[in-house]
Amino acid sequence: MDDAADSGPDEAGIYALDSEYLECAVQVGMASGKVIRVTVPSEPDPEAATENSLLDRIDGYLSGLEEEDFSDVEVGLTVPTDHRAVLEAVRTVPYGTEVPVEKLARMAAGVDPDDEETVRTALDGNPVPLIVPDHRVRNGPSGAPPRVEQRLRSLEGL
Repeated sequence: MDDAADSGPDEAGIYALDSEYLECAVQVGMASGKVIRVTVPSEPDPEAATENSLLDRIDGYLSGLEEEDFSDVEVGLTVPTDHRAVLEAVRTVPYGTEVPVEKLARMAAGVDPDDEETVRTALDGNPVPLIVPDHRVRNGPSGAPPRVEQRLRSLEGL
């Protein structure tokens, strides 16, 4: 697979970097210039490209050099509408800030403020952790493995 230096509207493929901080790889799947999947395998896909502007930003974030929230990164979520509302609300939580599940339920447009089960299900099924920073939600699950979630929380002082 050819390396792509910049994200564009037609960008598609798998991009990966090795993260010393996370002690694993960060792998990003893109389609039509939107992030559709973020995984943290122990080893990156050997076919994954290694040059991408989003990977540069992720690397800066994980190295502690950038207080990054990734809120401008386009995502292609193929999840139920109520889950989308929850994940979009998570994207508004700033770097270094955490919210409890109960507050997130109130922040999610169109979601019953008492429906914590929907919030937890959406967080658990988050296909793009890190870009949709579910590690900023206190007492909720994450789409990332627990070890990675804790490292991200630690990085942001949570």
